[in-house]
Amino acid sequence: MCGFVCLWNAGDEALADRMIRRIAHRGPDAVEVARLPGTQTVMAHCRLSIIGPEDGKQPIHQTNDLLVANGEIYNHQDLRAILGESAFETASDSEAILHLFRSGETRWISKLDGMFAFVLASRSRIIAARDPLGIKPLYVARLNGGYAFASELKAFDGIEVTEIEAIPPGSLYDSRDGWRQWYRTPQGAAEAEPDLDIGRTARELRLVLEEAVAKWMVADVEVGAFLSGGLDSSIIAAIGQKVRRGAGKGPLKTFSVGTEGSPDLTAARAVAAHIGSDHREYVFTAEDVAENLPHVIYHLESADVDLVRSAVPTLFAARLARREVKAVLTGEGADELFAGYAYHHGYVDQPRALADELTRALGTMHNINLQRVDRVTMAESLEARTPFLDRDLIDFAQSIPAELKLRRTDPNALESTGPTTEKWILRKSCEDLLPADLVWRKKAQFDEGSGTVDALDGALRGLVGKDGPVTRAEEGLLYEKILRSRYENPDRIIENAGTWSADRVAV
Repeated sequence: MCGFVCLWNAGDEALADRMIRRIAHRGPDAVEVARLPGTQTVMAHCRLSIIGPEDGKQPIHQTNDLLVANGEIYNHQDLRAILGESAFETASDSEAILHLFRSGETRWISKLDGMFAFVLASRSRIIAARDPLGIKPLYVARLNGGYAFASELKAFDGIEVTEIEAIPPGSLYDSRDGWRQWYRTPQGAAEAEPDLDIGRTARELRLVLEEAVAKWMVADVEVGAFLSGGLDSSIIAAIGQKVRRGAGKGPLKTFSVGTEGSPDLTAARAVAAHIGSDHREYVFTAEDVAENLPHVIYHLESADVDLVRSAVPTLFAARLARREVKAVLTGEGADELFAGYAYHHGYVDQPRALADELTRALGTMHNINLQRVDRVTMAESLEARTPFLDRDLIDFAQSIPAELKLRRTDPNALESTGPTTEKWILRKSCEDLLPADLVWRKKAQFDEGSGTVDALDGALRGLVGKDGPVTRAEEGLLYEKILRSRYENPDRIIENAGTWSADRVAV
C-alpha cells in the first residue's frame, strides 16, 4: 500500500517531491522520485512494504516505461506464470501491471485482480486507471498545460492546479485512445427462480467468501483484522482465523475499539474468544474524540457529518492495529452487497427496487465508506483490505436474488433480527462460524455500536461551547471550519470531497 504523484508535461522533480511529502503518511518505508529519461514525465512514490519488501521499490523503470501503483494485485503470482517469470526484475506485485500492458492484449487491465490505482508512462503516452469499485483513490488535475496525478487531494494543496477530478472506479484514461470504462458492476438479481436451491446457494456463497478472504490475506507481512463485534467483521475474522490455522500460523490478531461498556467491545470480546483470535482493544473517551477531530478531518478530506462520525472509530482502530501489523481485513461492502442498512428494510416487498438500489450503492462506495477507510487507515500507515469487495464475490453476490438478502421473518424466531431480517442469506451461509446470538444479533452502525455518538456529543459540546445538544447544522459548520483551517485551498477539497448520496432508487 502506497501513495504516488505523477507529473506529465507539468513539472519537475522538485515539485513532485513537494507533492509526495504531503501524502508521505501513506508510505513511510521509502520515498522515491524519478524521471522517465528523455521525457517530461516525473513520478514520485511513498511506499508501505507489503509484498516484495526487499526489492519492490517504486517508481518501477524498465527500458522506456515508468510505473507507479498503489494497492495490491492478488493474482500477481498467476500472472507471473502466464507472462513468464524471466521478464520480471522484482518480487513486487505491481510489476505485473507493467508486463500485462506490454503484452499488447486489448483488455489487459481486466486481468488484474485486486485493489489498485496506477499511472504508467511510455515516451509518448500515459495511462491512468483505477480498480473496479474505487477502493484505491486516484485524482487528476490540469497543471502547466499538462496533467498532475495524485493519490490524495492534499497533494495538490497550495499548487496552482485546475479542473481536479477523480478517476472514476473501473475506468482507464489513455492519452492516446481516450477514456474507457473497463469494468461495470453487474446488475443485481431480484426474485428467485422457482427451482432455486437456497441451501446450495448459501453453501456456494460461503465457498466464494472463503476464497476471497484467503486471497486478500496474501502478503509478505502479517495481516490482522478489525473486529467490531458486528456480523460482517466477525465473519471475516472467523474465516481469517481459519486461513491462518490452515497455513500453520499463529492466531489472527484482531482489533476493536469503543467507549467504556459499549456493545461493540462486549460483542468483539465474545467473538474473539469464540474464534480464538489474539485480541486487542482500545477504550476511547470524549476527550480523545475532541483531540483527534482535526486529524480525522484533515486526513479524511471531507467535512461531511456522517463521514466524519464514522471515521472517528476507524482512526482509533487503525492506530491500535498499526502497533502490531501493517495490514488489516475489514468488513466493508457487506451492507451494499447483502442489504445491511436500516433504510433497506423499506424495500422488503420490492426486490427489483432493492436489487437496483444495492447496485447503485456499490457504485457510490468510492465516495463514502471506501474514502473513509482508505484515508483514515493510510493516515496511520496501515493497509485496509476489503474481501467482501473481491470481484468474484461481487459477481456471485449480485447473482443472488435480492429477496434472499432481505426477508420478512418472524421476530420471535431464532433466525431473525426482527420483522424483516437483513443480510439473511449471508447469515445462513456463515451461521456455523459464530454463536447464534451474534449471527442473528440486531445490527448497529459502527459509530453507534462503538459508542462514538455519545462520545462525539460530549466532544462537540466542548468544542462549540454549548451546554445543550449540538445541532447537526452546528456540527457541520464546525467540521468545515476545522477543514478550512488545515488547507491553503480548502474550497478545492470541499468541492471534490466524498459525501453520502441520497439519490436512492425510489420505492
